[in-house]
Amino acid sequence: QVQVVESGGGLAQTGGSLRLSCTISTRPVSRYGMGWFRQAPQKEREFVGSMSRSGDLIVYADSVKGRFTISRDNDNNTIYLQMDNLIPEDTAIYYCAASAYPTGVDALQDPKRYNFWGQGTQVTVSS
Repeated sequence: QVQVVESGGGLAQTGGSLRLSCTISTRPVSRYGMGWFRQAPQKEREFVGSMSRSGDLIVYADSVKGRFTISRDNDNNTIYLQMDNLIPEDTAIYYCAASAYPTGVDALQDPKRYNFWGQGTQVTVSS
């Protein structure tokens, strides 16, 4: 049973930073394309950023480009979402997801291509 677990959410002020972590039980994260998505109240889930299995391809949504950074630590089997210069519009539940399918730029942004999802972690940015 593959379980995806996020952690690291919380409250930050505008301009502040938070780092989210995501790990997979029983499997190396390097076996999956890994994505971050978020869902704000009364909005649809949206793509934030993702990393291919090889780690060579990292894609970001325009809304977070230059502020958020995805990285992976294979020794700790963890993928991170470093969020800097946070704004109130970043307030949402953030989800980590793993894709066992072949991944390319388009596939990495498509939530339907992800097999396993975490439970989500709340990020709240105050103005």
